[in-house]
Amino acid sequence: MSDPAEALGTADGPVARHGMAGGPMDAAAWDARYAAASLWGSAPNVFVVRHTRGLTPGRARDVAAGDGRHAVWLAGEGWQVEALDFSATAIERGRAAAGRLAAEGRLSGAITWRVADATTVEPEPGTADLVVMAYLHLPAPAAREALVRAAATLAPGGTFVLVGHDRSNLADGTGGPQDPAVLTDAGTVAATLAEAGLEVTLAEVAARPVDGASRPALDTVVVAVRPL
Repeated sequence: MSDPAEALGTADGPVARHGMAGGPMDAAAWDARYAAASLWGSAPNVFVVRHTRGLTPGRARDVAAGDGRHAVWLAGEGWQVEALDFSATAIERGRAAAGRLAAEGRLSGAITWRVADATTVEPEPGTADLVVMAYLHLPAPAAREALVRAAATLAPGGTFVLVGHDRSNLADGTGGPQDPAVLTDAGTVAATLAEAGLEVTLAEVAARPVDGASRPALDTVVVAVRPL
């Protein structure tokens, strides 16, 4: 399964979710990008689907949700989703798209949309049975802060799924941010989540085929649970 919207580098894909080689972009810059077009397409990431599809729907939090492709997919699977992003324009795009789908009876769950920065939002402990963080790329201190805050919201028995452009992708993969300082590393992510009290069940680099590319994208995929 290919996912060209995550391949990156041109108008067909993102430069990074929240970061660029010159440093983190602010919300206004992302507002401008989302005002011009949907940046990621509507299909959910293959690894998000793989590691959430077998879970019993409950309360989910989509961190750095953009315009909501994962929030919408989860709501279609019956989850009650909180989607947060620091771009108000992205949130409004997502809200409008989800509203159209709900009116057509295509969402069995519901989505609450929230403008918030993943690095500063106050955690609400125990409020999520699932946390999804897909392609949030930040310098190390901010990335760690976002991870710790997101992990704190996970209820006992809940699942955390992170997907990001892996650091090895820069040399051996396709697309993704070209700044190694904002790329993810499975070991670092796993260690941070373990320090936050989660039990890591998977930490790997996974190949994701990209249409038109001679080699796949290499993604960090980390899955963790909060012990009961």
